[in-house]
Amino acid sequence: MLPLFFISCLQENNNGENKPIKEEGDNDITIAIEDDITFQTIDNFGASDAWSIQHIGNWPDQKKQKIAELLFSQQLDENNNPLGIGLSLWRFNLGAGSAQQGIDSGIEDEWRRADSFLQLNGTYSWQRQAGQVWFAKAAKDYGVDQLLVFLNSPHVNFTQNKKAFSTSGEQSNLAEANHQKFADYLSNSIKGMEKLGLTVDIISPFNEPQWDWADGGQEGTPFWNDEIAQITRRINETFTKNNIATKIDLPEAAQINYLFEDDNKPGRGSQLNYFFNGNSEGYIGNLEHLSNVISGHSYFTTSPESKLIEERNKLHQSLQKFPKLKYWMSEYCILGDNHGEIEGNGKDLGITSALYMAKVIHHDLSIANASAWHWWTAVSVYDYKDGLIYADKNKKNGDFQDSKMLWTLGNYSRFIRPGAQRIQLKTEGELPEEILVSGFNSTDDQQYIIVVVNPLDKAVQLQFTNDGKTLTPKSSYVTSSTKNLELVENSAEALLTEKSVTTLIFSN
Repeated sequence: MLPLFFISCLQENNNGENKPIKEEGDNDITIAIEDDITFQTIDNFGASDAWSIQHIGNWPDQKKQKIAELLFSQQLDENNNPLGIGLSLWRFNLGAGSAQQGIDSGIEDEWRRADSFLQLNGTYSWQRQAGQVWFAKAAKDYGVDQLLVFLNSPHVNFTQNKKAFSTSGEQSNLAEANHQKFADYLSNSIKGMEKLGLTVDIISPFNEPQWDWADGGQEGTPFWNDEIAQITRRINETFTKNNIATKIDLPEAAQINYLFEDDNKPGRGSQLNYFFNGNSEGYIGNLEHLSNVISGHSYFTTSPESKLIEERNKLHQSLQKFPKLKYWMSEYCILGDNHGEIEGNGKDLGITSALYMAKVIHHDLSIANASAWHWWTAVSVYDYKDGLIYADKNKKNGDFQDSKMLWTLGNYSRFIRPGAQRIQLKTEGELPEEILVSGFNSTDDQQYIIVVVNPLDKAVQLQFTNDGKTLTPKSSYVTSSTKNLELVENSAEALLTEKSVTTLIFSN
């Protein structure tokens, strides 16, 4: 029997199918906030600094300050509109040193090569990665709560082929003899960043270990589950020895189904059971420095919609066996053709991609019970649907543009702060199944935060109640084709404009 776990006000059956509810022009649609039924606690919303921030962090101060404001600010302008999306976690790419190798790295696109504090001669320079350090400090200054350091590959000093990508197909590029050197590298980097004024809360040593990473398109290496367990034990010992408080996050599964099944990757899948089942030979759930989180990526599981729902249902059911373990959706952007629903190719600054992103966020939070949700790259220089902000591919200076995906993520990240709890919503009336509604209780400031995704070409009107009393939002913020997280007039009946994402805030 499935537990009641959807945040959607859409009353869903066990197959994830939505019962339609009435729209504007019919009888009133009432959504009751039932805050006595709670689900996961939100840890953060985040994005990463790969690959562009290493260069854009060296742009003229006025421009990089504005980009930082868009990503991190929680302040309002003179019209009470948000200046930024208020991310609560920032992901810092601790590179493998391929940037220092230059063309010899084998990675053709120099923007996808990554620098490292560790130099090729074995010494450390804390002046390296200066652009990334600037943005990490800016995030801290804006009040971003958490800093996560991630790696796509071990440093080239430790890899078997001295490259930052694997050339041996399925085999890990980290030599077993260098496991301790790798652990020491993480320890030394964390300590060095502390000297720069940056506290590393979380480190993610492995990225999408199911893929071969043999094409030289970027840094990366595969890992087998037993290797991950062995290396993680070594990292844990090293952190304990060096009094490092940083938590270890893993395994950044390439697709969420690899967390609960082998699929086509035996030895690299079923990671929930392998790492966190006490009877497994790979059990590491008792390690002092391991976080109580398992992370996975939403790639290739978002379409068609039946798969979007089914895969997250399976993950949720699998997580029930590990009640102390939280799930983080730690990376996503729009990849591939998505069964004809939307193409990853071609950047889109408009609302279409933003609405698709919102649908994925909603289902990751509502079905999979994700406690965190991270977009892949904060600033993109590519003609692809992978950025919140788009910038010129220029190392020294250039122009940039915000996107509707930036502001749509802000409908969640700016208002649903760490510590907020997802709450139950109950609907009276009929609403089209495309409308997605989620609710959160922010206990610190005694507010309900309701996010409504309306991808339809027509407006929908909703009324909200709590304990039988009609609620009027004290503020509402809309992202649409004409608005960027803009404050709109409030009324007891919220009119949700066509093709929009709306955040409504109520006093509780």
